[in-house]
Amino acid sequence: MGELSIRWATPTLDIYLADVATDLPLPFADEGVSAGFPSPASDYLDLTIDLNRALVDNPVSTFYARVKGNSMQDAGIQNGDVLVVDRSLTADNGDIIVAFLNAEFTVKRLRFTEGTCLLLPANQDYPQIQICESDDFRVWGVVTFVIKNVRKGGRGQWVSLR
Repeated sequence: MGELSIRWATPTLDIYLADVATDLPLPFADEGVSAGFPSPASDYLDLTIDLNRALVDNPVSTFYARVKGNSMQDAGIQNGDVLVVDRSLTADNGDIIVAFLNAEFTVKRLRFTEGTCLLLPANQDYPQIQICESDDFRVWGVVTFVIKNVRKGGRGQWVSLR
């Protein structure tokens, strides 16, 4: 990925522009990697994948957002994870979205039920949010992927982007 710049920083998200102008073909195990019993490995990997192209369908309307907090932890979204957010998609019932609610960003699952719009956390320590007519509410974008560091201790801090 090329150089990114912070567009917004909020208590719950840092939002970055997606730069897909670079190519970074990486070896790709297209046949899959066994999560059960070990399987014979190929001597070499002849396919490549470019994560810019694999994760971003709509470059002009796609952003990255770093999560701050743990309200979505039971959905596999942890503090420090990076979300790929596509603003060109129409949110469907059950989608995880980035919402703009009363001048703040939040990440929640969108639920429509019996004429009501709810924002649902994925952590029982947080309440659901019912959207009222008086709220300033917008679906800012739909989360399409979650990028996370699973190595204990990580590889260090995520790069500080200007």
